[in-house]
Amino acid sequence: MRNKVVCVVTAFSLMACTGEPESEPIEPDYTAEQYAFAISDIARMDDVERDAERLPGELLAFAQIDHGDVVGDFAMGDGYVTRLLAMAVGGDGRVYGYQPDEHIAADADLARQQAETMRRYSDEFAEPINVFPVRGPLTAPDWQEPLDTIIAVDALHRLWSPYLPDDTAPDAIAALFAALEPGGSLVVLDRLAADGGGVEAAQSLGRMDRELALDALTEAGFALEEESTVWERTDDTLGGEASDASEDDPASRFAWRLRKHG
Repeated sequence: MRNKVVCVVTAFSLMACTGEPESEPIEPDYTAEQYAFAISDIARMDDVERDAERLPGELLAFAQIDHGDVVGDFAMGDGYVTRLLAMAVGGDGRVYGYQPDEHIAADADLARQQAETMRRYSDEFAEPINVFPVRGPLTAPDWQEPLDTIIAVDALHRLWSPYLPDDTAPDAIAALFAALEPGGSLVVLDRLAADGGGVEAAQSLGRMDRELALDALTEAGFALEEESTVWERTDDTLGGEASDASEDDPASRFAWRLRKHG
């Protein structure tokens, strides 16, 4: 969970714990190295060859994942992020891997991939341990409980897909906002479009225009807290098509952490 304040009582800190003038709480540092145990999870050994490009430790640190967190992987695809989160939240945390109905309708293999990821984190009776499947339409995922964090990797631009109703993007983003606990965060990592690319870039290139994304997210109530350039690539001209099916994806990505205040 986020926003924990721990008081260590000493002769010099007693005033801060008893309502007297207090200093700002110290924000914990999150580093890629602290998630080495999650990255080395034996259940994600098939993912290791993609780690150099995807930078999983940096993603977990940017998302500020803690033990005990309840986290949703929005549009989980083949389950890479879901598997990454499984150990990062610890035994008392929970991960919900969400596969949208609309994506399964377009690619039936996504249902198999979701089931395979869930199998890796189930007991001998096929009961989930701390990773749970979620289905449902993009505008109404059944997360089962309020979430501390939602991570959406290469998923936001797909809300503007031409086969979806025009109101899908705002309705889906509103549903993400509603799914979070007050103070919860949404982490967006998506392929970068050239400035002004708009809906056309999302639909024809599989890329996200930052202005379009930020307008939609802030309209839903999110506040941009931090941006990372870790996943940007100087060799990407931002003009080429970025395929969701490609394993070797050279696209530059922007990364945002947005907060639900309240």
